[in-house]
Amino acid sequence: MKDFAALKRNLKRETGSLPTLRLALLADSATQLFVTALRGAAIDRGLALEVYEAPFNQIQAQIADPSSELYDFKPEMILLWQATEPMLHEFQRTSPTERHAFADDRLAELREHLDIVRERLGARVIALNAPEIDDAVFGSFAARIPASWVYQLRRYNFSLMELAASRKDLFIADVAIAAAELGRAVVHDRRIALTTELQYGMEFLPVAANRVLDVIDALRGRIHKCLILDLDNTLWGGVIGDDGMDRIELGELGGGRAYSELQAWAKALQERGIILAVCSKNDERIASEPFEKHPDMVLRREHIAVFMANWENKVDNIRHIQSILEIGFDSMVFLDDNPAEREIVKVNIPDLCVPELPEDPTEWLPLLQRLNLFETASYTGEDSRRTAQYQEETQRRQLRTSFADEGAFLASLDMVGTVEGFTSFNIPRVAQLTQRSNQFNLRTIRYDEAQIERMGGSERHHCFALTLEDKFGSHGLISVLIAEERGDELFIDTWLMSCRVLKRGVEQLALNTLAAAARRGGAKRLVGEYVRTAKNELVQHHYRSLGFTECDDRWVLDLTAFDELPHHIRLGATT
Repeated sequence: MKDFAALKRNLKRETGSLPTLRLALLADSATQLFVTALRGAAIDRGLALEVYEAPFNQIQAQIADPSSELYDFKPEMILLWQATEPMLHEFQRTSPTERHAFADDRLAELREHLDIVRERLGARVIALNAPEIDDAVFGSFAARIPASWVYQLRRYNFSLMELAASRKDLFIADVAIAAAELGRAVVHDRRIALTTELQYGMEFLPVAANRVLDVIDALRGRIHKCLILDLDNTLWGGVIGDDGMDRIELGELGGGRAYSELQAWAKALQERGIILAVCSKNDERIASEPFEKHPDMVLRREHIAVFMANWENKVDNIRHIQSILEIGFDSMVFLDDNPAEREIVKVNIPDLCVPELPEDPTEWLPLLQRLNLFETASYTGEDSRRTAQYQEETQRRQLRTSFADEGAFLASLDMVGTVEGFTSFNIPRVAQLTQRSNQFNLRTIRYDEAQIERMGGSERHHCFALTLEDKFGSHGLISVLIAEERGDELFIDTWLMSCRVLKRGVEQLALNTLAAAARRGGAKRLVGEYVRTAKNELVQHHYRSLGFTECDDRWVLDLTAFDELPHHIRLGATT
């Protein structure tokens, strides 16, 4: 991670070609250097931050006053920074008889702020939690005294988590967990704080900035979805082909616990929805043996979506993995113990994240946890099926090779599609898709659950969630459509789809759905828009291929001459 001086130098770089994001920072302490760290770290991530820095300690005034600079700025996101030390000073000024309600009062105020922001701006809010400090009044006994500072500080952080869990417009940048690891001396420089009101030390500013940007990236759909693992001396100690299965280091054998703990972490990621893949120079039969037979293996073959063990170079194998998963290289992380292999991969696939692992395997897991490589802005139960879905897709690909005719192959899948509106059950997944979909996404607009819920209940919006299943299993939610009535036109605000079902007929089913909705509402035209991004070149000809005509940067379909497009998907329940 770059230090503050390096992040400050980033501000001299040309950023005209970078996408921009308007961020408002409201804080109860000095923010100038924090803004420098945020903007500098954002540039490294390919983002230019346009920051409105509110006056010192004006959170309440800025949010409550509709004529304030905050509302003139119209931020896309708001960062709330209520630092620990100002909170302690406020707590000390509170009457002893009222201190037991300190955290609850702070959270009630935050709820009011969120309600106002949601109503007036619709911006997403990121709140920094509070690193712990001990006022040394009660010592360890403070944990038993509701009116103590330590009790109220911990209650505040826990209540903040509960509030975020209950709301769709609040996200937490967890600086407290980073502070706990680095220590008080790094987090807070008392000399600087007393003279400048800056509550983070210079060493901690880049850490906090990157924690915030992890959340921003997740909200923008820039997340890692796949972990690619080497095997020998990465998932276990030793070389399976030379040492044999009974002599590799795993579990309690030698340094085996470090490898077992790394596997347990990878398995937890897989259960959360991260795709696991294997890329190893090995004989596949020998490399598979530990997954199937070793008693101390935490990972098994069913946890691995794509297993590439051969003697080809790792660059080509990773490219093959990417072609199967159909996600961007910048959505993937590659772990390999060998520095030479890491360098070859980094040079040839520069978008791929390749962490520099220390020589000592016992240091790997703490490093990976500090890097926070798998930040997310959403989680649904469907995520846990992701590995099974890719394994099912492998079966479909194998079946495809037995058909000379594409139409016959599609008919053989016995596909059933379901079209429904936005519901309390699918809204979390719909929002997640808008945040994560990059390649098949015509306009790449990100929405959170609250925004999706509002559009789903709007009379002028037509909102659809499409699911698909076939004889191999369920693809789950695979397409989202949001269209807005504009006079005699129906404007397609959002059209996104999972690349896993590309050219299976979902595009045709989706267009038929939009056309039917437009006609029901009396519209004469469907109007679409393609907004180019670095990742959605895949769909630049999408509208033309479906019969739309280009007109002044828009794509128009005359519904008076439109006939439903054929496909091989049988329509199931539709709501």
